[in-house]
Amino acid sequence: MKIRAMVFLDGLIAGIIGAAIIAIWFLFLDAVIRLPFYTPTVLGEGLFLRAQDLALSEGEQVSLKLTLMYTGVHGLVFIVLGVIAAYLTRKKLTVGLWIVLVFVILEFGFVGTAFLFAEPVLHELPWQTVLIGNFLAAAGMACYFRLRQPNLIVGLQLRHSNQGSSPSGS
Repeated sequence: MKIRAMVFLDGLIAGIIGAAIIAIWFLFLDAVIRLPFYTPTVLGEGLFLRAQDLALSEGEQVSLKLTLMYTGVHGLVFIVLGVIAAYLTRKKLTVGLWIVLVFVILEFGFVGTAFLFAEPVLHELPWQTVLIGNFLAAAGMACYFRLRQPNLIVGLQLRHSNQGSSPSGS
């Protein structure tokens, strides 16, 4: 398989993993704390309706239509981030650096998008839950890249240990 196809496939899978982790995280929290699918409905209202006052804060029903629309956009964004991350894995970064890099991108991406499109979302969703969700997604994506490329860390260590040995093997 060509390198570009492998990069795209790895990015696609990593993006789906990251999006699924966050979706499952918020589904769990919503089921325990509020209504299932509360978070994607609020985010869908903010993104597509640009609602100034979020209707769900008053206890209205969740919207399957908004949930599905937001989930589609959410998945596409994560696939794009996954493809970018897959391309960058060819640069031989360590898994720890990957987690930090993807996490920072996710955090700034969420907060920046919310400021631009729906500032009330930032008041509705606790920042701690978003922070934990983005960390879990970044860790999941980094773990996938680590499984796909076992020498992500080992390659770095091998380079350092081989620099001291002579090429003749004596």
